[in-house]
Amino acid sequence: MATEMRLGVHPDKTRFVMELSRETAFRLVTERDPWRVAIDLPEIAFMPPAMPAGRGLIGRLRREPASSGVRIVLDTTSPVRVAWAEVIPPRDGKPPRFVLDLVQVDATGFVAAVLQGGTAQSALPAVAATPDLRQVQPPARSAAPAAKPPPEPQLAASVALTSRLVPAAVSGMGVAVPVPRAKPTPPSKPLIVLDPGHGGQDPGAIAVTGAKEKDITLAAALELRRQLLATGRYRVAMTRETDVFVRLRDRVANARALGADLFISLHADSIGRKEVRGLSVYTLSEKATDREADMLAQRENRADAIVGMDLSGEADEVVSILINLAQRDTRNQSLRLASLTVREVGKQVKLLPHPQRSAGFAVLTAPDVPSILVEMGYLSHPADAKLLSSAGHRQKLARGLVRAVDDYFGGQIFASRS
Repeated sequence: MATEMRLGVHPDKTRFVMELSRETAFRLVTERDPWRVAIDLPEIAFMPPAMPAGRGLIGRLRREPASSGVRIVLDTTSPVRVAWAEVIPPRDGKPPRFVLDLVQVDATGFVAAVLQGGTAQSALPAVAATPDLRQVQPPARSAAPAAKPPPEPQLAASVALTSRLVPAAVSGMGVAVPVPRAKPTPPSKPLIVLDPGHGGQDPGAIAVTGAKEKDITLAAALELRRQLLATGRYRVAMTRETDVFVRLRDRVANARALGADLFISLHADSIGRKEVRGLSVYTLSEKATDREADMLAQRENRADAIVGMDLSGEADEVVSILINLAQRDTRNQSLRLASLTVREVGKQVKLLPHPQRSAGFAVLTAPDVPSILVEMGYLSHPADAKLLSSAGHRQKLARGLVRAVDDYFGGQIFASRS
């Protein structure tokens, strides 16, 4: 039961307080057009039933039904960011209280908060989050004491649920804090899309042994899929499972349509210098990223420039900010995965000097899916060509990649965009 609701106006924020008869779960969503913050709660009674009059950044409060209970909508007078939200347990003779602090931002700040996850806290038991944008955070830290609200934090890409940092969910143009359920549904397993290079009429490089790159990459991808699925921690899709030709842009588009959390493309290079051998890992170069951003910002591409957001009606400035923020986060995650891959695979497989590299590969251009391209070795070198045709070597390579993926997701409460 909600026994009292009140608003407090401070120089730097507007605070909403709701006194409760018992601690309860909650979920927050910030939205635009019009600007508002919604609080989703389990079915509870309100005494008194009337909403308080708007003050400060909150122009009006209203209550409406929700699929999981009841929703309190705070219509705000401007774009806002959730600075803090928590259910404070009963203490010092006071009942449990839900406290929400809102701070004013401009439209650009709102967009940044959405993509970077706006910050909130909860004193409830930790639950799995369901992010649309994959954000990798530090393992854990202690939450601030509930008795005294912490100072307003800087923009962060996480929502603190008790003592663990977990990614925030993004719903359309809003940030959502997940609602704990009586029996939480386990989060979806991360989806990894594997991309065996070449195929069909495109054989790729031809090894000194006569083997074709398209066959080697497919065999390696099938082995990696087998090992990833064997962990029970991931879902796996492939851009091709047989010897067929798939256009480069279609590989990227299919991965995005599936809601991929990672995209790993497998290749085997060839070069005129036969002494060169070893594995390398590529991420998208900054120049290619800039070209891709320009293309995505074109009006005919805006509807699906970022999965889950239709930017076709947005101003040029807002579109550029959104795309750049998404690309920046994706690039950081791609670089992290590439570094982990070099570290783990390099324990058992020979690496090329300076193995972590960047280039303008078309299959790495998704603005919202962390992506790497693994050049597994040089088919122009007899030793690499022989190893890559060996099932035992492909198993060893796959084990290193699985360890890298495990490290990438290690300690994270994570769910796919789908």
